[in-house]
Amino acid sequence: MPINFDALLEQYRSLWNNRILATGEKNSEEIIRESIKRELLDENSHPRIRKGKYEKYYSATKRVADSNIAEEVKIQLIALHIEMMEELN
Repeated sequence: MPINFDALLEQYRSLWNNRILATGEKNSEEIIRESIKRELLDENSHPRIRKGKYEKYYSATKRVADSNIAEEVKIQLIALHIEMMEELN
């Protein structure tokens, strides 16, 4: 089943109250993939307090799993986190 990245991005945004996801000339798929990559690399934190990517992966997937979004969306978001972790390794 194809992924509706526009809808997925809106659900992903709902997990982060105050985080702005830059759009620019990018489509929803590019935005969400880059956002997850930045999240896993902890680029939204000051360099001295950054955590490792495995710790960030755990906290990110836990945030998704514990959220109130639909189960299908949770699976898609966690699958994207897995895919991004594989790219980072």
